[in-house]
Amino acid sequence: MAGGALKYRHLGRKSSHRQALLRNLVTSLFEHESISTTWPKAKEAQRLAEKMITLGKRNTQAARNKAQAVFYKPVELMPKLFNELRERYSSRPGGYTRVLRIEPLKEDQAPSAILELVDGPRDMRFAMTAKTLVKERATEEGVRDLTAKNIIKVTRFREGGQEELERTVRALESRERDEERREQGAIRRKVYPVKDEETGKYIRMNK
Repeated sequence: MAGGALKYRHLGRKSSHRQALLRNLVTSLFEHESISTTWPKAKEAQRLAEKMITLGKRNTQAARNKAQAVFYKPVELMPKLFNELRERYSSRPGGYTRVLRIEPLKEDQAPSAILELVDGPRDMRFAMTAKTLVKERATEEGVRDLTAKNIIKVTRFREGGQEELERTVRALESRERDEERREQGAIRRKVYPVKDEETGKYIRMNK
């Protein structure tokens, strides 16, 4: 109908090419759990990816048939969808994916984004929250309200989320302490030139 709302982005492709593109993006997403692409493609692939997770949670023969028709690598990804991911999102009512804007990746400066599966090993917001928590715990002000809300968001439906976040924070704190020790050691470690009596040349000695 003329003047009707746009139901989906055409992405500058015919219907068959558009569907093939989205299938390819979703296959890569479920294989790697995080992909980078343009913003419009990420938003459209997100819609299909959400439907795929819903199929995985239904776990019926009809759902398996539909999922198999989407994946370009069904042998590898069907078990992951109907086992690992179904269990991961069993208590989550929705919002299985996340789109994050990033700096343009190509020379044409097209809006770019990261599309990722939430609560997975490559969950960027989880990692960013852990880094922020390390910095804020080291300040007098302590953890801000915004960070406290983000902690709830990234751990609410994640199995063992609070414990995993604390482990990540401790690992980051330990890494920072190691880096500080190396930097301090490099500052104290000075080099003095000493003349070799036999050759008459100067050599370098550390103290």
